Amino acid sequence: MKKSLLSLVGAGPGDPELITLKAINTIKKADVILYDALANESLLEYASPEAIKKFVGKRYGCHALSQQEINHVILEYAFSHGHVVRLKGGDPFVFGRAQEEIDAARNAGIEVEVIPGISSAIAVPASQMIPLTCRGINESFWVTTGTTQAGEISKDIHLAAQSSATVIILMAMSKLEAIMDIFAAHGKNETPVAIIQDGTTDKEKIVIGKVRDIAFKAQYAGLGNPAIIMVGEVVRLHPSQIAKHGSVNTNVFNNLFIEK
Repeated sequence: MKKSLLSLVGAGPGDPELITLKAINTIKKADVILYDALANESLLEYASPEAIKKFVGKRYGCHALSQQEINHVILEYAFSHGHVVRLKGGDPFVFGRAQEEIDAARNAGIEVEVIPGISSAIAVPASQMIPLTCRGINESFWVTTGTTQAGEISKDIHLAAQSSATVIILMAMSKLEAIMDIFAAHGKNETPVAIIQDGTTDKEKIVIGKVRDIAFKAQYAGLGNPAIIMVGEVVRLHPSQIAKHGSVNTNVFNNLFIEK
């Protein structure tokens, strides 16, 4: 009987080349691969021809199985086939519900390992040449979910809106207008915002605006999930914005971008 093992593997942000070598080697050894909607299916080409490949997609508006059902499938295959790879978009520990699957496996006596992945929160802005931090502009960044388990807007967004940090909001397109209202209430009407859909893939789309108009622009462009929302002054460093204003010296950053 094969040893039961669960490997939680980060598939990266979408581009199939943005996956680690360790993740690829783990996929190659898997007996079963349970993959998410946000994991690029081309990564399954690394798997053994004998491996079972099962879609268990979970993202907003796409739930092939509930989390409880996924946990059950993990245990079932781990006991019957041995090595199960749970292939998750981005990084398993960034809003990937990995801990719930780890707990289920450990409670059943199954060994668990985690193979980190490149999070879309970092890679997607980078793919558009937008830094999360830039000396002279900001000193930190937040990564937050748009909604809580109860379906409400996270209270952390109210705190983030009061800071000078870059704010990356995941899984939030359905709450976009309400979230922008929160930033506006904290005097951020003119703060730039970028929304990037299907980041790092050949379907990538970006819309740039400000807190006061980004909801309208996103709706007009037909943006939807999966997308990240990026709020902060660093959005002005996107190449399209620099092209409008010329090169950027961060020491005179604020004066450079004051609208006349």
